[in-house]
Amino acid sequence: MKDIEAFLGKWQADNLHIKEIFLQIVALLDTMENITLIPLIRENVSVSIRAKHNAQTERSAFAFIDIIDDEPKNRWLSVCFYEDMITDADSLGDLVPGGLSGEDGYCFDVSEADEAPYVLARIQEAYENAEKI
Repeated sequence: MKDIEAFLGKWQADNLHIKEIFLQIVALLDTMENITLIPLIRENVSVSIRAKHNAQTERSAFAFIDIIDDEPKNRWLSVCFYEDMITDADSLGDLVPGGLSGEDGYCFDVSEADEAPYVLARIQEAYENAEKI
C-alpha cells in the first residue's frame, strides 16, 4: 500500500473531488475485518486496489477499485464487483459479461461526488456477501 500512499501524496486536489471519494472508499475498507487489500499500479493507466475477504477461496477479490489516470486533472474511478455479490436497484452499473476473471460483473464509473454513496453501499454489500459466496 506504500505505492498507493505515494501516489495519493502527489495527487493534487481536483475539482471533481475524486481523490476525496477514493479516500472515503479506503476509509470504509479500513473498517472491514478479515480482508486483504492488494495494490496494483500500472503507470499512466490506473492505480488499483483489490479488496479480498480472507474467506474467499474461489475469487481474487470482492471489490475492484481503480483510479483511471486519463490525465491528472481528469481522473475518475471505476469500481467493479462480481454480478452475484451485489444488487443494482438503481441500474447505475454497467454489466461486463465475462469481464471479471471470466465471470459477469458490474462496474460503476464514479466521476461526481453524488455517485459515491451508492458505490460505497455496493462495497459494503459485496463485503457482506464475500464470506458466503
